[in-house]
Amino acid sequence: MNTRYNSFFQFVFSFVDLWGINMVYIVALFTVNNISNVFDSAYISLFLVSNFAWLLSASTTSLYINSDSYRTAVVTRKTIQSFIVYILLVSAFIYFYSFTYSPKFVAMMLSGFAGSLILSRALYLMAIKLIRIHEKFVRKVVIIGYNDAAKNLVEHHLSTSKNISVEGFFEDYENVHELSTFPIIGNPKDCLQYAIDNNISEIYSTLPAKEYPFLYDVAEQAENHFIRFKFATDFHTYVHPRAHLNFKDHVPILSLRREPLDDIANRIKKRAFDVAFSLFVIIFILSWLIPIIAILIKLDSKGPIFFIQNRLGRDLKRIPVFKFRTMRTTESDSQYKQATKDDPRITRIGRILRKTSLDELPQFFNVLLGTMSICGPRPHPLKMNDDYKKIIDKYMIRHFLKPGITGWAQINGYRGETKELKDIQGRIEHDIWYMENWSFWLDVKIIFLTVYNVIKGEENAY
Repeated sequence: MNTRYNSFFQFVFSFVDLWGINMVYIVALFTVNNISNVFDSAYISLFLVSNFAWLLSASTTSLYINSDSYRTAVVTRKTIQSFIVYILLVSAFIYFYSFTYSPKFVAMMLSGFAGSLILSRALYLMAIKLIRIHEKFVRKVVIIGYNDAAKNLVEHHLSTSKNISVEGFFEDYENVHELSTFPIIGNPKDCLQYAIDNNISEIYSTLPAKEYPFLYDVAEQAENHFIRFKFATDFHTYVHPRAHLNFKDHVPILSLRREPLDDIANRIKKRAFDVAFSLFVIIFILSWLIPIIAILIKLDSKGPIFFIQNRLGRDLKRIPVFKFRTMRTTESDSQYKQATKDDPRITRIGRILRKTSLDELPQFFNVLLGTMSICGPRPHPLKMNDDYKKIIDKYMIRHFLKPGITGWAQINGYRGETKELKDIQGRIEHDIWYMENWSFWLDVKIIFLTVYNVIKGEENAY
């Protein structure tokens, strides 16, 4: 869809959602409650929190700023995600706020807003469909070259846009050894004249300009005839399959992999979630749980309550990592030895703490201090890093990120003792996948699955 339509509808989208949430709130208030409650401070507070919760939910899912927001699947998925976060935030406020709201009022408010979202999305998608039907023109495209890059380009256009018509390819016939879905129109040098004569909007060249210098002249002449010319070089032929192209002040930068957390906006989003979540755990859980566990540790064995060991954090910086002490002995960094099943060093209370992963909870203080994140590659002891970085390819890449209390590798079974080399290799592969595919919702998924695995019990938790 045209960018101007996309921006306009996103603005309307956000306005209609806020209008809906407030209208539903007012109707529910007047329907269920006495009119005298309209200006009650408790209901005014809920009114303000409800608006803030929706804006925060929409922000975390990029509901109003996604460039693909006109696609049905994207609209549906992000709306559902936003609504779930909204319900959690409003429910948390109602639970902790010292006022008992009418259950009927709350049910009507939430269900009414859900209905408002369904109606507005249906109307939105209908409007998008009408715009597509009445679009004044379809962009006609031709491609110079018939190779893997050209085929990928065609698949991309066909799968993501209904407003592009691929007319065909320009390639020397002797270089074509297979049938094409689209016609081979002629020789690459015939492309410009064909484009001028047939109202072509864009020309894509998948041939290397260094080997075909006439393409520079074609590009200049195409623009003189109001035809866009674009070079579509297949970098993946030469570099890592997950290579990522970015620009710094108009200079193209080719990275070996995509890193979403290299974007400052994503780092801020992740950090904000880390701070909010860790504060919640520290205030509402650790504030009373630490004294209980401290007493149990002291009654069970002599020694400190906490075990602090240096690990490597982001950018190879050494950080102290906090844990509840679960062993009778506390080794130095150089004396590290992995815990094994039925390890005699583990205390009685320590065995329970490790089995339930409660020994990791003090690391929420690491998160609050900014040395760790809730989700990320688990920090390995220094000796373990020194041993494995020499024999495992790309082992140190995991340190591009802050280490996490839990991670993608851990919820996929790669936690605890690494008995064989394949165990640590699998962990590193999952850590790198997480780095290349990070999203806010991936972190939420990891947290939920971590809690589920703790409740279910894990074989390698010892």
